[in-house]
Amino acid sequence: MHILSIETSCDDTGIAILEVNEKTGDFNVLANVIASQIELGKKYGGVYPIMAKRAHEINLPPTLETALNQAKTSLKEINLIAVTNGPGLEPCLWVGVNFAKNLSSTRNIPIVPVNHVESHILVNFLDNKNIKFPAIGLVVSGGHTQITLINKIGDYKILGETRDDAAGECFDKCAKILGLGYPGGPIIAKLADKSVGCRTSHRLPRPMIGTKDYDFSFSGLKTAVLYADRKVIKKTAQYKKEMAAEIQQAIIDVLIKKTIRAVKDFNAKSLILGGGVTANQELKKQFKEKLEKELPNTKFFVPKPALSTDNGLMVAVAGYFHKKNTVSWSKIQADGNLRIE
Repeated sequence: MHILSIETSCDDTGIAILEVNEKTGDFNVLANVIASQIELGKKYGGVYPIMAKRAHEINLPPTLETALNQAKTSLKEINLIAVTNGPGLEPCLWVGVNFAKNLSSTRNIPIVPVNHVESHILVNFLDNKNIKFPAIGLVVSGGHTQITLINKIGDYKILGETRDDAAGECFDKCAKILGLGYPGGPIIAKLADKSVGCRTSHRLPRPMIGTKDYDFSFSGLKTAVLYADRKVIKKTAQYKKEMAAEIQQAIIDVLIKKTIRAVKDFNAKSLILGGGVTANQELKKQFKEKLEKELPNTKFFVPKPALSTDNGLMVAVAGYFHKKNTVSWSKIQADGNLRIE
C-alpha cells in the first residue's frame, strides 16, 4: 500500500509517500519532503496566514514532484491520499485540502482527512509498533499545548489544553521581546545551553503549575518577561543567556508537572510526546529523568527532531491507521478548530 500525504496546517508544506506492508504493519518511508517558510517568517517576525497560504500554493506542485521523484514512483501507484484538514490556520489548511481533493477526484484515489494533533501523536508508531495503552499524549507546539488520554488509537479524551498562548508561541514571543529573532524556540534553547546553568535574578512565574486541572497558560509568562526586560538597562549577552535559560526552564517545569500528574492519575503505561517543542533536548532529558525516578515502568516515546515539527510523514502514518475512514473528496472540509475527540 502506498500512501501520499499532504500537510499545510501552518507554514510548512509537507508531502510524504509511505509504503505499508498491510500484513505486517511495517512502514517503509519512500519520501518525506518539506518546503519550509522559516526565511519568510524571519523576514516578518512570525507567520502571517495569508502569506503562508500563498507560499503553500507555490510550494505544493514542486514539492509533490520532488516527493514522487524521491520515492521513484508515480500517482498511478498511490492507493490512498491522507490530508490534514485541521486544526490549524484555515487559509493554509484549505490550500492542502483543495490540492488533495483535486488529486483524489482527477486520479480516482481514495482520500482520508487527518487530524493534525493526532498526527503528532501517531508519528511515534513509525518506529514503535508496540506502544501500550492507556497512554498519555502531550502535544506541544507553536499552536497547541494539549494533554490527551489515549485509550487506543482513535479513542481520545482531552484532559487539558492551553487557555491562551501555546508553549511554542510563548517561546517565539519571549524571543522577540529579547530581540533574539525567529523562530524563538531553537534560539532560546541554544542560548540556554550556553548559560552554563546560570539563572537570571529575574525569577519568572510558572503559570498554573499548582492548579489541580491539566490546563496551561503561558501568556502571563510572556508578560513577566516583558516587564523584567524593561527593567534591564544594559542587555548584555550574558543577560540574554540567563533569561533564555529561565524562560526555557519555566516552560519545562509546567509541562512536566502537569503531564506527569496525568500519567499517575490515569495509570498510563506509556507517555507519548509530539509537536515542534519536543525537539527541545532539555525538555526530553528532564522528562526522561523524571519518569525514570518516579515512574520507571512507564515507557517514554518522543519522535526524532525532524518528525517533531510539522511534516507529511506524520499525516501518512495517521492516514494508515484511519484508512477505513475514507470519504468522498467532495465532503472534506478544512476546520481550523478541529478537535481530536
